[in-house]
Order: sequence, then C-alpha cells, then structure tokens
Amino acid sequence: MDFSIASILMLDGLTNGAIYALLALATVLVFAVTRIIFIPQGEFVAFGALTLAGLQLGKTPGTIAFLLSMTALVAVLDLVAGVRAGKPVAHVLGRVLRAAIAPALIGGLALWAAPQQLPLVLQVLLTLAIVTAMGPLLYRLAYESLADASVLVLLIVSVGVHFALTGLGLVFFGAEGSRNPSFWDASFNLGPLLISGQTLIIILSSLALIVMLWLFFERSLYGKALRATAVNQLGARLMGISSSSAGRLSFTMAAFIGALSGVLISPTTTIFYDSGFLIGLKGFVAAVFAGLASYPGAALGAVLVGLLESFSSFWASSFKEVIVFTSILPVLLWRSLRNPHSEEH
Repeated sequence: MDFSIASILMLDGLTNGAIYALLALATVLVFAVTRIIFIPQGEFVAFGALTLAGLQLGKTPGTIAFLLSMTALVAVLDLVAGVRAGKPVAHVLGRVLRAAIAPALIGGLALWAAPQQLPLVLQVLLTLAIVTAMGPLLYRLAYESLADASVLVLLIVSVGVHFALTGLGLVFFGAEGSRNPSFWDASFNLGPLLISGQTLIIILSSLALIVMLWLFFERSLYGKALRATAVNQLGARLMGISSSSAGRLSFTMAAFIGALSGVLISPTTTIFYDSGFLIGLKGFVAAVFAGLASYPGAALGAVLVGLLESFSSFWASSFKEVIVFTSILPVLLWRSLRNPHSEEH
C-alpha cells in the first residue's frame, strides 16, 4: 500500500464515518433520554433514501400512506385514553387535533406533490418531512406506554419494531434497490485524491448538523430539557419536564437524522429495503465505543469505525463486516472491567 491508496481509503473512511457519526449521535440521544437501544434507527435511513427514489420516479411512496395510518391510529389511541381518563371531550378533541394536524398536513401535501416531479431540493425536503414525522408517532405507538419498563424489555420491543419496519419496507419499496442522482456532480483534485462534490456534501452536512445539535443542546430550552431528562428522568419530571414529550422529541430528532443520512448516502450506493439495518448497526457500534453516553465519543468512534471498515475492505474485503463488528468486543470487555455494573432492578 502506497500513500495514494492510503489517502483514498482514508477519504472513503471519513466519508462513511461522517454518516455513522450522525447515526451514533441519534442512538446516544435516544438511549440517554428514553433508555431505549433503538435498533430500528437504520430503517429511517432506508425509508429516507427509498422515499426520495420513489418521488424521483413520480410514484407515491408507501411511506406516505404509512404516515397517515400512524397519524390516524395515534389519534384514536389518544382519544380513547382521554375519554377513559374522564377529561372533557372538547379538551380531548382539541389536543388530538393539535397533535395530528402536522403529520396529516405533511401526508396530504406529499400525496399531492408525489406525481408532480418537483425539483430535487423540494423532493429532499418533502422526504425529510415525511420520515421525520414518523418519529414521534412511532414512539407513541410502540414505546410510550412502556416508558418505565426495563432496558431489556425496551430492547425486545426495539427488535420487534425493527422486524415490523423491515417487512413494511419490503411491502412499500419491493426487493429492488434504488440509487438517487448526485446532488453535486463536480469533482476536485487534491494531490492523489479525486474528491467528488457528493463527498463534500456528506462531510459538510454532517459537520453542520453536529454543530447545530451542539447549539440546540447548549442554547435552547428544549435542548436543556432533553439534557435534564437524560441526566435524571425523575428529577426532570419533578421540575415539570414531561418524559413523554422528551421521548417524542428525541425520536423526532432521530428520525430526521436517519432520513438525512439516507438522503446523503443514496447517491453513493444502492439502497435496498433492508440496507438500513447494517448501516445503523455500524452507528450503534460507534455509540458503544462511547458507552452510549458521550456525544463527542460517539462521533470519534464513528470515524474510527469508518476508517476500520475502509482499510479492512482493502486488506480483507470478505471479512470487513466481521472485523468492524468484532471490534466491539474488546471495547465491551474494557468497559465491563473498568465500570462493573450490578443487575438492574
């Protein structure tokens, strides 16, 4: 291996690491706020990429009908829960309508816009809106009633949600993969490297989102509320911070990050209905490197995962996935020896 090959592999690793960093941050965010090891994070990646591919073809993606169905189901559940709690019907209806209006409007707009062959930028924005709106609805349907359950129970639910979303992805998009057009066809020479415009977009978008997340958690009231919930859920509740609202917000952000990741990588590789699981799992490996607790550690772990994957594909391409996922074992062993934990009650 000479310097030029090493440079190419390093650039490829940094590009993949930028995506894994976003997914790792989303995984840490969801776990810190809700204690949910969110395995279906990768499904948001696949849904984002394949929804955009459907819009590119002028088709109506199945994710639109899925969004509207989830909206209707959540509205029914909230209505029944409000009536059973003895609250005034007018108050319950108003609360249900306020919760349902945003996803319903997004779904209705998407139904109209899907066959219109809109410009790529508008299709990307519409895709992000569709998938992002699924986040809080998914939390309400699958997790909110189990908010006080153990981590193991929440993990089992996540596995079930993963299989359900993967099956729905097959129904929505079929077994054929899709690849979207590049957002920027330019290329730049930097020594032995040929850097494509799409690579720059991926890296710069990831850096911009990381900075925005930092500002959100440091400067905004909602970000500080999420931080408080992550530090102490009971204390946050006593201070008037709703754990349900925090959970929905964390899932909204995770869905947006997943959808954005899918949109960014879809021009560089063919995405299938089940591709998101493997991509999301590498983001999870990076999050484990950080102990599912540190955002900077998760970003650094993602870069390491990307570089490890890239160089492994050169030296032993048949075993690159094995090498990446095996790397989690010494990290787990080290953390177990360094910080032994008692059984959770």
